[in-house]
Parts: sequence; C-alpha cells; structure tokens
Amino acid sequence: MDWRVPLADLDYDQEEEEVVLDVLRRRWLTMGSITEAFEEEFAAYHEAIYALAISNATQALHLACLALDIGPGDEVLVPSLTFVATTNAVLYCGARVRFVDITGADDLNISPDEIERQITPQCKAIIVVHYGGYPCQMSRILELAARFKLAVIEDAAHAPGASYAGKPLGTWGDVGCFSFFSNKNLSTGEGGMLVTNSEEVFQQVRLLRSHGMTSLTWDRHRGHAHSYDVVALGYNYRIDEIRSALGRVQLKKLEKNNARREKITRRYWAGFADTTLGLPFTATEGKPAYHIFPILLPENVDRKAFIDLMRSLGIQTSIHYPPIHLFRYYRDRYPGVSLPRTEQIAAREVTLPLYPTMTDGQVDEVIDGVKTSLTARSS
Repeated sequence: MDWRVPLADLDYDQEEEEVVLDVLRRRWLTMGSITEAFEEEFAAYHEAIYALAISNATQALHLACLALDIGPGDEVLVPSLTFVATTNAVLYCGARVRFVDITGADDLNISPDEIERQITPQCKAIIVVHYGGYPCQMSRILELAARFKLAVIEDAAHAPGASYAGKPLGTWGDVGCFSFFSNKNLSTGEGGMLVTNSEEVFQQVRLLRSHGMTSLTWDRHRGHAHSYDVVALGYNYRIDEIRSALGRVQLKKLEKNNARREKITRRYWAGFADTTLGLPFTATEGKPAYHIFPILLPENVDRKAFIDLMRSLGIQTSIHYPPIHLFRYYRDRYPGVSLPRTEQIAAREVTLPLYPTMTDGQVDEVIDGVKTSLTARSS
C-alpha cells in the first residue's frame, strides 16, 4: 500500500550508498576490518568496554544467555509485552521463562515489584526490555539482582543512544543486546550488537559467534594464523562488512535522529493532550531513544475499527505487542499464566508512525487522523 504516512522509514542517503560500494570495491565481504571499526565505535558511543557485531539481536540474546551459563533447570524472568525473540532466546538454551507483569499504563516496562514477587530458587537471570526505547527502572532492578544473585541481560533493541541516570542503556546489566532491523533507530536491514564490560562474557561470545573457532577467516587473511581449533559448540552468527559499513554511517546519525524523534514525540503529546487517549512514558526518567510512539485507546473504542479507519486515511499503525504468553505456543507450554496489567493494556495499545524524516505536517496529519478516528469509533 502507498501510505501517506508509513509507520517507519529509513534515513538513508548517498553516504550509505557510497560505503556499500566501497565494501564491494574492497572485495572483502565477510566480517573484517569494517566490522572491527563498527564494534569499536559502537562500544565507545555506549561507553562499553566490548562490543561484538552479530547477525541480529535474537542471536545476541541467545549468545548472552549462553555466555551467562543459562540452561536446563534455570528460570529467567522476562516481560511478556515484547517481541517473541526475547523469550525464544531463553528457550533455545533449554531454560524456562518466568513471565513478569508490567508497571502500568504510564510505564509499559517490566515492574520491579513484580520481579521480586516472581523470583524463585531456580531463577538465574532477568531480561529487561527497554520498551520503545524508554528506560526500565534499572537502579531498583540491579538492587534485586544483587540481592538474589541474578544476572541481568538488557534487551536494548529499541534503545541505542538512550540512557538512565546518565549511564547508557545496555551497560547497566551484564550484557546489552541491540537490534539494527529495518525499523530501528540505527538500521542496517538485519544485524545486531552485543555489549558487555565482562572480559569473560566477551571471550565466550567471540568464540560462540563463529563456530567456536580459535581464529577467523579474517585473521588468516591477514596472516595472523594459518589454521584453527574448535573449542566450543558455536554458531554462525557473524555479521558482514556491508551491514557493518551501513551501521557506521547510521551510528553517526543516531544522536541527531534520536533528537528528531523526541521532537516528534513531544509534538504528539501536546497534540493529544485534549483527548481521552492514554499516553505512556510522559514522565519517564532518563534519556529515551523514542523508538516508537504507543497510545492507549479508551476502553469504549474498538481497536480494529480504529486501525481500519486510520488505514483508510493512509496512515499506517501497528500493535506493540500481542503479549507473548497469549500466543498458542506459549499458552501450551506455560498454561495458566495471568498478567492482568499486561493483558488489559496490550488490548488497548496502538503504535503511531514515528521516524526521523517525518515532517511536522505528517505529524499533524496523524494527530488529526487519530482524533477523527476516535470520534467515529467511540460508542
């Protein structure tokens, strides 16, 4: 469909085109010097000691779990209001998911109070998800983690460039995992990054990312090794030079684009101030990345009808997210899970367009469209 206002769009220009051509001319496409530069720049930007580029964020989460020795018999505390990759990564390791409710309508992130209530002797880690690029309550969560000896993985897929109490998201826990999917703040199509300040985690992930091999093709190409050993059951989770080149350009644009996302978000908040919409995160602590703009429809508004009306106006919307514990696979695996706040709020959530190349006119068009659709679909 030819949307008047799409849900998301890329900020790509001639610079991205040129770096891709440069990679092609170098004639080295697999993970090499450009990936190394991207990792160094990403680590520096997020004030992390180590960064490892991965093919996608799902793999980064899987590697994080493996590096923290999460496996059969362990439980991991995870929110349900996230993309299913967050919990799938736990299951890949043979561990169990323990679902945790969110804070509420003003904060769609995992609730520290509910984390504390859900902790069992089998719990080994917490995965926090910075929903929409808005920081979780990391100080409280780390207090709980320290008290109960739990590792902390940050799913920071929405949060490159965001911070809490002046510290970048992704560096509060033991491991941070970022996504570079096409709709993300920093986009390479597919791709991800794992950051950590632990040398042990870094060394484990470095091995597991590439088949458990002691040296890479790039090392042998440079003459740093002539053969290799395999010392662990690893995976092919490597990124390539083309996506790393795109990532370097996108990283340079990140601060400017996040600032534009903030301006759009605040224009939305002001535009909806006179409506009955729920507007999460208006009082969030820290510096968000403003990845998506979620609204909560009044209970008397039919969500499907609202979305259809917005579509008729040429405005794309989405839902973030259908709760994971309500998917058939997870219902069968974990029957009887009840998360009242997650379920009630998720049923009312709609995500509006938000991307840095949006014009103020497009933002106003969305605001007007929402108000029109609300009026038409209120019972």
